[in-house]
Amino acid sequence: MARHLITSALPYINGIKHLGNMVGSMLPADVYSRYLRQRGHDVLYICATDEHGTPAELAAKEAGVPVAEFCAQAHDAQKAIYDGFQLAFDHFGRSSSPQNREITQEIARELKANGFIEERAIRQVYSNTDGRFLPDRYIVGICPHCGYDKARGDQCENCTRVLDPTDLINPRSAISGSSDLEVRETKHLFLLQSKLAGEVESWLDERADNWPVLASSIARKWLTEGLHDRAITRDLDWGVPVPADTWPELAAENKVFYVWFDAPIEYIGSTKEWSDQDPDHRDWRSWWWKSEGDVHYTQFMGKDNVPFHSIMFPATQLGTRSPWKRVDVIKAFNWLNYYGSKFSTSQRRGVFTHDALEILPADYWRYFMMANAPESDDTSFTWEHFTATVNKDLADTLGNFVNRVLSFSRKRFGDAVPAGRAAGEAEAKLGEEIARLLAEYEGHMETIQFRKAAAALRALWSAGNSYLEEKAPWLEIKTDEEGAALTLRTAMNLIHLYAVISEPFIPASAKAMREAFALTDDTARWVTAEEAKALASVPAGTAFTVPPVLFAKITDEDLAAYRERFGGGDPAAA
Repeated sequence: MARHLITSALPYINGIKHLGNMVGSMLPADVYSRYLRQRGHDVLYICATDEHGTPAELAAKEAGVPVAEFCAQAHDAQKAIYDGFQLAFDHFGRSSSPQNREITQEIARELKANGFIEERAIRQVYSNTDGRFLPDRYIVGICPHCGYDKARGDQCENCTRVLDPTDLINPRSAISGSSDLEVRETKHLFLLQSKLAGEVESWLDERADNWPVLASSIARKWLTEGLHDRAITRDLDWGVPVPADTWPELAAENKVFYVWFDAPIEYIGSTKEWSDQDPDHRDWRSWWWKSEGDVHYTQFMGKDNVPFHSIMFPATQLGTRSPWKRVDVIKAFNWLNYYGSKFSTSQRRGVFTHDALEILPADYWRYFMMANAPESDDTSFTWEHFTATVNKDLADTLGNFVNRVLSFSRKRFGDAVPAGRAAGEAEAKLGEEIARLLAEYEGHMETIQFRKAAAALRALWSAGNSYLEEKAPWLEIKTDEEGAALTLRTAMNLIHLYAVISEPFIPASAKAMREAFALTDDTARWVTAEEAKALASVPAGTAFTVPPVLFAKITDEDLAAYRERFGGGDPAAA
């Protein structure tokens, strides 16, 4: 079996993330990781909080605590939420870790030694009111491309165009709000991407055809527009310091590396954090060093992160001339919007992850987000759509099937799986259909097409309902008790199959379904086509219990309360 390295874009430290952030990075990475583990692969899923940069300093200042303390608290708060969503990271690290500092500085030294970093004098915005040079994100103004009036000096949140601070119209300080700005000369380090453009293009040509269209099209657009040298240091108090042994003058000026330089390196740093916890049994270099043919590396992210991961980070790795593992597939996502408008952390618009878990269990959210993942285009969250999906797919199709099969069987045959007669034509037909749908589900998961995978999973659940409606054991038992017992035994085997294959999407509910059966030697990691056709993993005589309701329906009263609490569109138009 293969070795799979999986990373999701690092959630930024300044506040709890919204559902759009979750569905565009961490959740799909978790679903994919769980699936690969179940298929027997060796998987390492790495993530971390992205803790450097301007917003961290601003958020800490607003909270009135030192930035290091703020980041430590925010990391723990985010990790608790991700645990609530059952995100099964192998390690969830911190970009402020000593490991990331060490690796980032070493990579910078290698780039300089190879002629891909140089020191340049530049003209930079200085705030007379604040008495300091302002990093890109400390400057806000009007985007010259789309007119958005809260664009930052490094990137416009609205149109995603990468900017320089001097591009902004009517710029002002994000610290004081002052427009008393001037441009002064200062020195910074530049990554010479222009010298690496040919290598990046060749590398991209080897891989991009295997990427989903969204990621490959963004990467190629950047290459077509030309790679420019990019400043990779900033004037901040918080970040990975420029090493004094290599750039003493800049180190004396307290320059730190740009967050987009050190954040992708934290994938490596976080892996070393994981390895350092158990160095006798873990080797971070086996995943990242000289592992091109041995490890398959998949990254998950929103579309705004693609340029940095498809161009800047690979250029950084290539420029070291060291055998770092580079990404094989980038899975990018469009936006999940909220009633047609963007979720926004800064503007608190939309459903945020801590609020989501307060309202309903994680599986409701996990399934809905993946079944409606914004893969081919932007999608929109509405409470009406969420309610309809939960009630139809989870409560009616899956939950009701489990409850009525187990409840009816216990009522008529007791607390053990009934025997009944041998499987007949209906069961053989069902087995063929389940095996076919399972293969379809597997195919979509292998090609990381989550909406299609969710549709195939839903079809598997529906097949059980169709079988149950066709056989109607509640009628069958009146004239053919052995036939009714067969129907229920077959349906119970479907429940067990659903428990196994649904685990990537709804792990808590899958666990509850699986634990309904007293199978002491139940070590099944997946279901083979032959097992799907046979539907015999739960033999007659197996004791079972009826679990609590897996999915409670969302009522009209619930829907009205959610809409009132979080806002939304016109219900009549939804």
